[in-house]
Amino acid sequence: MSNLSNIKSEIEKYANDSNLTELQIVEKLEKHYFDKNVTENLKLYKKGKKKVSDITKDLKISPRKFYAILEKKKIGHKKYKKE
Repeated sequence: MSNLSNIKSEIEKYANDSNLTELQIVEKLEKHYFDKNVTENLKLYKKGKKKVSDITKDLKISPRKFYAILEKKKIGHKKYKKE
């Protein structure tokens, strides 16, 4: 529990120094670590060591959102046509 209180005090200290609320700080941290996990999984995807279904399960996102991330980062992938 002391680690949690240390984290909480650090967040409060940072919130006092900057003009952000604690919730905004937590959201930024969440976004940072999500992006970090995405980049790690993209490296494995490029090498062919991890499939889209495994990545979407790990990141808890939809495949459509993952393909949007691929498009955003300009990474080539197979496109299937619905007819």
